[in-house]
Amino acid sequence: MILIGTTRHDGAPRVSPCEFFFWESDLYLGMMWQSRKALDLLRDPRCLVHSAVIDKNDPAGEFKLRAHAVEVRDAPTIERYCRALKDATGWCPEGPFHLFAIDIERATLIRYMENGDQVVREWRPGAPGSQRLRRWTGSGCVD
Repeated sequence: MILIGTTRHDGAPRVSPCEFFFWESDLYLGMMWQSRKALDLLRDPRCLVHSAVIDKNDPAGEFKLRAHAVEVRDAPTIERYCRALKDATGWCPEGPFHLFAIDIERATLIRYMENGDQVVREWRPGAPGSQRLRRWTGSGCVD
């Protein structure tokens, strides 16, 4: 499950499930027309896309994308998106919907090791790849 964190009108965080689609080298989020999370992004485009952690022993780990959502309003782009989504999944939205391209500022992948260590890989546009190892102890994190 993928979650998106947005900022509500009163400044409080909102966490909602979302579906994403990789298309034309970008990450897109389609949302129901006038949904709360879409309205949040229209007001404040900052967001966090996060994989839900269901099992700490899952070898896939977890990822976080800090980003800005950019609303897509161009009708030809929306039509091409719908065709590509239909070809890939057999479904496309009917009626109006919100479409956002995700402009990623930072990506983090965390893998949990059996010995309690975490391997954290971070990426930022234009920055060389980085990786660090963290060990969690009973008293907290040791980098």
